[in-house]
Amino acid sequence: MLSIPAHWHVHIVFVIIAVAALLMATNRVRYDMIAIMVMLALMLTGVTTVGSALSGFGNTVVVLIAGLLVVGEMLDRTGVARFVGDWIADHSQGSKTKLLIMLMLACAMLSAVMSSTAVVAIFIPIVMRIARHTANNPGKLLLPMSYAALVSGMLTLIATPPNLVISGALSSQGFQPLGFFSFSIMGAVVLAGLMVYMVSVGKHWLPDSGKDETLSVQRTIQALWDEYRVNRELVYLQIGPDSPLHGKTIAQSELYNRHGLRILDLSQRVRGWRELKAGVSPDIVLHSDDVLHVAIPADQLDTVKQTYQLFGFHPSQLEAQYRSWEFGAVSVLIHPESRLIGKTIRETRFRDRYGLDVFGVRRNRASVEQFQDLILQPSDSLLVTGPWAKITHLQQQNHDFVVLEKPAEASEVVPAFQKMPVALGITALMVLSSVFNWMPLVASVLIAALAAVVTRCLSAADAYRAIHWQSLVLLAGMLPLADALQQTGGTTLIVESLLHVAEGASPQTLLVMVFFITALLTNILSNTASAVLMAPIAISLAQQLGVSPYPLALTVLFAASAAFMTPIASPIVTLIVEPGKYRFSDFIKLGTPMLLWVFACCYLLIPLFFPW
Repeated sequence: MLSIPAHWHVHIVFVIIAVAALLMATNRVRYDMIAIMVMLALMLTGVTTVGSALSGFGNTVVVLIAGLLVVGEMLDRTGVARFVGDWIADHSQGSKTKLLIMLMLACAMLSAVMSSTAVVAIFIPIVMRIARHTANNPGKLLLPMSYAALVSGMLTLIATPPNLVISGALSSQGFQPLGFFSFSIMGAVVLAGLMVYMVSVGKHWLPDSGKDETLSVQRTIQALWDEYRVNRELVYLQIGPDSPLHGKTIAQSELYNRHGLRILDLSQRVRGWRELKAGVSPDIVLHSDDVLHVAIPADQLDTVKQTYQLFGFHPSQLEAQYRSWEFGAVSVLIHPESRLIGKTIRETRFRDRYGLDVFGVRRNRASVEQFQDLILQPSDSLLVTGPWAKITHLQQQNHDFVVLEKPAEASEVVPAFQKMPVALGITALMVLSSVFNWMPLVASVLIAALAAVVTRCLSAADAYRAIHWQSLVLLAGMLPLADALQQTGGTTLIVESLLHVAEGASPQTLLVMVFFITALLTNILSNTASAVLMAPIAISLAQQLGVSPYPLALTVLFAASAAFMTPIASPIVTLIVEPGKYRFSDFIKLGTPMLLWVFACCYLLIPLFFPW
């Protein structure tokens, strides 16, 4: 360790900041590696102790983000994120402009009443899902979403910690603290400007680097269905109140033997809720009001409806989504050493053995129409349908089958969609705990992450895999730098120098100075640290001038949330760097106009709503 005089420490910190910023700007070194180098520089130069240099790993914010990433993974694996993503994508009606607006509004509104970092962590899988669903580049969506979360800090008192810091500083000086919606109108103007900016100019500046060009386009189940020329229709039928099927088992109904109708899955009411049964067996008893998902020859559909009093049924979006997560199809090839060779589909008792149905056979690249009594040969391909769990088990029979093609729906399957109500309950309790301050936020998040594993919404291994370690190392490595800047007097030196330049200036000029000092600190340090430093300075300046402290205090509040220009300025922004594949220059280019917009709103609106 180098022995460097203490009075040089502040200069060393400035050099470390400059070098780190330069390395990030070149985009040639991983951000987490830069963070580790920062920690080593602080240790080896003696600016901080070893414990202080590593203290970021025990910081509440780092633990909070790790827990929130687990919660976000829970919402993804239980289908909440995908359902929300589908809803937004469907209601955007193919319009990228409408999609951007809906994403930013949803993120900003949620972030206004709960942790913005939590919302971004939850929304990342939602945005990735939307990007895949709509063939959009995730890099075009993640940054506007995170900027909306930043702006949410300007909407309500509890949206971000700096707001509470500033309100507390006012109260400690004998002034009335800020109300819950004291500055919401101004924040709404900033949010409206963000949306206009992103759907007009900003969307053209967003990078294309988030798109993975190596992904191949998979065909859908319907495409496989068409390729095998399956001469059946997939329809939903509901059993009427007077249907002769009521009280009979599937085997007793003889629907398949008489009409060629195959029940793929069905849903029955159980204690008021519809319960989906994908792997149907012959002994299941049918009841009126049951909904059957069937494959039936087109010429038999009307006859079956009339004979058995069945009615067409249109499932809700959620029901249709559940079925796509439970029921699927795959194309498999008969292995040359398969036990099925020389037997027909009937003789193999395929449904009884594997719990799956064969709906098509191709031989020599041509579909076979009457395949039930076809003697199977090596290299015959089968279109197999049924529960995804059964399909997965079939894939493991690699001495009998070789998977030819998995449809696009296979990658969209949610492994724990039955736990969606549990996941929603866990998330709701976490949000309520945050809103009403029942316990520290980090405790609420850790309880939610633990509950996700205990309730089997995801496994412990999945929880660890969900954590973006690069983002955590980046944040943990840079936090001690902010502490070092403050402890060595670097922050005080910057602020005092700038205040000396503005001595004798008008209140409006001081507003400009306070905004840019706070914004500079926010984009280098954290928003909370900049608010802690600048709030008492802004209030003292106002008192010396004999004017109201609220305009300058609100200026600090807005500038503290304007962390648009660097990827380390806020966890809200740090989280999207890896999934969006953003560069340092992207934040400078996109963030500078937003910073100027926030400044314009402060300069024009704060004195209007909070007179001097």
